[in-house]
Amino acid sequence: MAGGNNVARMSPRQRMINLMYIVLTAMLALNVSSDVLNGFSQVQEGLHRTNANMTSKNEVQFKYLTELNEQNPAKVGPWFKKGVAVHENSAKLVAAIEGLKLDIARQADGPEANPLKLVNQDDLEAASVVMLNPASGKGKKLRGQVDAYREFIASQISDPEKRKVITESLSTSVKAPAGTVGPFNWETKMFDNMPAIAAITLLTKLQNDIRQAENEAMTHLITSVDIGDVRVNQLNAYVIPNSNMIIRGGKYSANIVLAAIDTTQRPTIYVNGSRLSNPNGLYEFVPGSIGTHDFSGYIEVMRGDGSIDKRPFKSSYTVIEPMATISATMMNVLYAGINNPISISVPGVPMNAIQATMTNGTLTRNGDVWVAHPGKVGSEAVISVSAQLEGRTQQVGSMTFRVRKLPDPSPYLAVKDGSGNITHYKGTPRRISKAALMAADGLGAAIDDDLLNVTYTVVSFSTYFFDSMGNAIPEVSSGAHFSPRQKEQFKRLKPGKSFFISQIKAKGPDGITRDISPMEVGLN
Repeated sequence: MAGGNNVARMSPRQRMINLMYIVLTAMLALNVSSDVLNGFSQVQEGLHRTNANMTSKNEVQFKYLTELNEQNPAKVGPWFKKGVAVHENSAKLVAAIEGLKLDIARQADGPEANPLKLVNQDDLEAASVVMLNPASGKGKKLRGQVDAYREFIASQISDPEKRKVITESLSTSVKAPAGTVGPFNWETKMFDNMPAIAAITLLTKLQNDIRQAENEAMTHLITSVDIGDVRVNQLNAYVIPNSNMIIRGGKYSANIVLAAIDTTQRPTIYVNGSRLSNPNGLYEFVPGSIGTHDFSGYIEVMRGDGSIDKRPFKSSYTVIEPMATISATMMNVLYAGINNPISISVPGVPMNAIQATMTNGTLTRNGDVWVAHPGKVGSEAVISVSAQLEGRTQQVGSMTFRVRKLPDPSPYLAVKDGSGNITHYKGTPRRISKAALMAADGLGAAIDDDLLNVTYTVVSFSTYFFDSMGNAIPEVSSGAHFSPRQKEQFKRLKPGKSFFISQIKAKGPDGITRDISPMEVGLN
């Protein structure tokens, strides 16, 4: 039995029954006289009557929900299906428990036993034999059924406080008494060494909890039938346009509705003095001039006494020229040989209704992002945009781009900084350690200015070292990598010395091999 506000929700009779149950259980623990067993018998009879009354009440609720479903299946149908599941699952579990009560009674009194008129009330073996027999596992099975029912019935109740009460009343969580040896579970607490009359009373109490849970769930479902209905005490007219922004040549569409309108009686709608012919309040037309335009009107609806109630409304719409927004994500030119991200949008038009084409190259789409791959350098590329408007395709704009070749990259050495991160060393005045130079594998080249991030492939390069007489000693690379002879020259370099890397040839993604600027490498 839950405490606090949960107790307040119980009827006086239910609270009295619960109190008697607690008192009698405590007295049984003290091993008092057989009068206690008779007390359990009285509680059992009271619970049985309460269960019968609660069952009748639940049947009335289910019948009412059934009648609501017959009157309006579209509205009540989902709740009725849940009600059927609640009704059937509750009845099934109550019947299963009733069968267990009869099994315990027969174990105590024989085949002709009656759980309501138990003779051997103090039989301490009957409940254990029936419920705790490992072969039949009836107690464990009942615990699983109660757990499943508790989860199911709690899911049917949205009120957290009521759901908490139901969850606590059907809980099978137990705490082992101090000094308990071996496994201890709900069925052991319920039926181990428990007099037959007490076990049957506990099962009847469980049936009562199930019927209470069923009643709460059924009440919630019946209340939920009308929970989606809007209850108001004020009527207002509204204009609901599909969009306030219209492209010239497109169509303006708006729903003019009256809040809390009776669907069995359509109101009369007037716009700018003319009666709207559409019975559903759909107002649409093809606007002409560009700019913002207002319109107004009123809605007439009949009151319950037969008089007419008039509700005014007003709204506006804006007409704009057809236009498209086209911008290169990187800059206002397109570079040959690489993918150029392009953003294309049309105000008031969804992305899936926009199409675009391109001259001097290809234009592909990936979701809402477009990628332009231009062709001939020095020529123009034109991107044209069209959109689906009111079921027809309309040109909405275009933009011309210049196609340029990629800029030359900068050479660099990939070296590690003090934190172990790879950085691009691009020459003096910055200097690097000899260890960093020796760890470098070769020369790289890239455009890495955060506007264009393009990697080039170094084809070849030469290094120039100076001897003590000032003579230049050239060494040729192995492709993009330092040659063994270049590595030997590195070993001979002294701190503070420098050398040059020049005659660098690098190939870009556009397929063009170009000579790029030399770099000076200085040691610390």
